[in-house]
Amino acid sequence: MTNVYSFDGILVFGLLFICTCAYFKKVPRLNSWLLSEKKGVWGVFYKAAIIGTRLHVPVAISCLAMAFYVIFLK
Repeated sequence: MTNVYSFDGILVFGLLFICTCAYFKKVPRLNSWLLSEKKGVWGVFYKAAIIGTRLHVPVAISCLAMAFYVIFLK
């Protein structure tokens, strides 16, 4: 179990947030509802989705590395 208030907990949360928003971008109903705003508070979801789709290989490698760290090293 990772603690949200630790540095590795923040990294896990950030990676999961980026992956979730990238998945939402692929679902048409969620894409039009959640990712339509590009500015403001709702723009964070749009920007995370863009990061997840454009940098999908580094994000996937980071998710695998973080999973290895959480399961085996922590």
